[in-house]
Amino acid sequence: MLILSLFSFQAMCRYLPCHGRHNGNIEALLSLKNKSDWLNLLNPTSPFPILACLFLALTTCHLLSLRFGKPPALGRYLSIDGLRGILALSVFIHHACLWYFFSRSGEWKLPPSQLYVHLGQSSVLLFFMITGFLFFGKLLDSRNKEMDWLKLYISRILRLTPLYFFSMMLLFILVALASAGIQHEPWPKIMVECMQWLTFTIKGGPDINQVENTKVMIAGVTWTLKHEWLFYLSLPFIAIFTRKIAPLPYLVVGVAAYAYWHPHGYILLSFLGGILASILVRNTGFCRLAASFSASLVILAALTAAASLYPSSHGTAPVLFLAIAFSLIAGGNSLFGLLTHHATRTLGEMAYSIYLLHGIILFFSFRYILGQAGAIPLEPLHHWFTIFILTPVLICISFASFSMIEKPALERTSAVTEWLRAKRFQKTNKLV
Repeated sequence: MLILSLFSFQAMCRYLPCHGRHNGNIEALLSLKNKSDWLNLLNPTSPFPILACLFLALTTCHLLSLRFGKPPALGRYLSIDGLRGILALSVFIHHACLWYFFSRSGEWKLPPSQLYVHLGQSSVLLFFMITGFLFFGKLLDSRNKEMDWLKLYISRILRLTPLYFFSMMLLFILVALASAGIQHEPWPKIMVECMQWLTFTIKGGPDINQVENTKVMIAGVTWTLKHEWLFYLSLPFIAIFTRKIAPLPYLVVGVAAYAYWHPHGYILLSFLGGILASILVRNTGFCRLAASFSASLVILAALTAAASLYPSSHGTAPVLFLAIAFSLIAGGNSLFGLLTHHATRTLGEMAYSIYLLHGIILFFSFRYILGQAGAIPLEPLHHWFTIFILTPVLICISFASFSMIEKPALERTSAVTEWLRAKRFQKTNKLV
C-alpha cells in the first residue's frame, strides 16, 4: 500500500528499543551501538522489511524493463497502472509477515500489527476501487454510443481465467504433494471440491481431499475474485443508473448477479468509492487539484489516517479515507512520480500474477524448501532475509507468467469476440 513512504518511518520509531531518555525517538536510532540492538529492529512486524521488499521489487522491475522494454506510457490513468503493482506487492508482504506466525501457531489469521493488517486489507479494498472506477467509467464513456457487452465479458474471461486456471493447476499439484498421492475422499467429492475452486470460489473454497487449510496454499486470495466477477456480472444492472439499458440477456444476468451478490458493507463502499472517483475525474477542475503537490500530501495523510487510527480497514471511516486517496490518484496524482515511474508500471503490469502466485511461492518455499521443521525456528532476521530472496524470484516468475499467459490471452480479445459474432451470425442464418 502507498502508506509505505510516510507511515513506515512513523512505525519505525515506534518499534525502536528504548534507551534512557530517547524512548523510541529518532535519537534512539543513532544510539544503537551493538549488533543485538540492530537485530532487534528486524522483529516480525518491523516496518523495515516493507521498504526493503519495495526496493528489491522495483529494482528487479527496472532491470526487467531495461532488458525487455519499458511498458508503454499509454492511457489516461498511468498512476493507477503503478498503483496496482504497489498494492499486489503489499498483499505479498502482508502474507509474508503472516507466515512467520502461521509457521509457529498453525493458525491462519491476521498478524499482530496494525501496519501489516492494513497492507493486506486496505490494498484489497483499493483493488475493488480500481475495478469500480474503471468499469463504471466504461459505462459513462458509452452513454452516447453502443456498449459492446460481448467484448467486455470476453476481455474479462481472457484477462482473469487463463492465469487463474494455471494457478489452480499448481494448487492441485500442491494438494497431491500434501496428501502424498493418497486418496482420502471419493473421487466425485474431490471433483466437486476442485470445481468449486475452478469457479473462482463463488460457492466457497473447501479443503480438497481432506488436506487441511487448502486455502493457505494460495494465501486465501481467491475470495476477492468472487466479488470482482459478481461486480462485472452486475454491470448491466448498474448501467441503468447511467440511463443505459443493456440488451435483455445481459440485463437478466446483471439483475440475477446483483440479487445474488451480498457483499459486506465495506466491500460495497469500496466499489462505490471507485464509482465516485470515475465521476470526479471527468471534472477538469478536480483533475487539476488532484495533480497538485498539496494533493500528494493529502493522499499520504489520508492513507496514514486510515492505517494509524483504525485497527482494520473493514469499516466506513477507513474506507472513506482510502477513497479520498484513491480519487486523487485516479485524478492524475503520481505521488511524487512513484506511480508513473517505468519500474512501478512494470510492477503494475504483473500485478495479477503477483497476487495469484505469491501464496503458492510462499507455501512451497516454507513447506518444501525450508520444511516446516526448518521454518519454525527461523529468527525474524532469517525469516525476512528469506522473504528478501523470494521477492525478486516472485517478480521474475510473475513477469514470465504475465508475458506468456496473461498478455497473449488478453491480446486475443478482439479476435475471439469477432469469431463468436461470426458463429452467432451463421447460426442465425441457418435458423432463418
